[in-house]
Amino acid sequence: MSLTIPLKTIELTPGSHISIPDVTWQDFEQILIDLGEKRNTRVAYYQGLLEIMSPLAIHERPHRIIGDIVKAILETEERDWEDFGSTTLKRPLVAGIEPDTCFYINNASFVKGCTNLNLDDYPPPDLAIESDVTSKTSLNAYQAIRVAEVWIYQRSKLKMYRFSEQGYQETPISPNFPRLPLTTMIPELIQKAIYQGTRLMLRDLKKELEAIKMRE
Repeated sequence: MSLTIPLKTIELTPGSHISIPDVTWQDFEQILIDLGEKRNTRVAYYQGLLEIMSPLAIHERPHRIIGDIVKAILETEERDWEDFGSTTLKRPLVAGIEPDTCFYINNASFVKGCTNLNLDDYPPPDLAIESDVTSKTSLNAYQAIRVAEVWIYQRSKLKMYRFSEQGYQETPISPNFPRLPLTTMIPELIQKAIYQGTRLMLRDLKKELEAIKMRE
């Protein structure tokens, strides 16, 4: 049965989400087209359950700041990366998810030249970042797509999850950045960026990272 809900008429309060059961994969694909790309909502789909989430405006900045932090760390460590932003990740018939942002790090070389991400042809991202509204459906979708690591920033705290066949396991150590205490470091850096400015935060962070690199 096809979905007949006029989604463009649905108005979500910022910080809220709705769940719609019994949505076919074909419905999900059409919903993405109907909603378009220029919107302030995120969608997650897993085995027939669709969730549409509307983040609070004040939570738009954290994931952008975290993305800047990730790039600063990778640059200092002289590692390649590719930032795929909120590209829709899909495992056809099973799961689809729009991260706030996502990165290829260990697999960066495999996606060079990629302009249309199809996970039948490319590996899943090494890192997905979410802030504010995140649900069990989101984690189930990431699990089905096999994203290696997921970060969730909410209420000024960062939680990191490592992929396993048994489900995501919360971890205090990032598989992508094992030498850094990110669960304490990133919340502090976000607050510093908000109140002192992102440029100054990144300048000081790069100096600190260079100092760590010199000591190793």
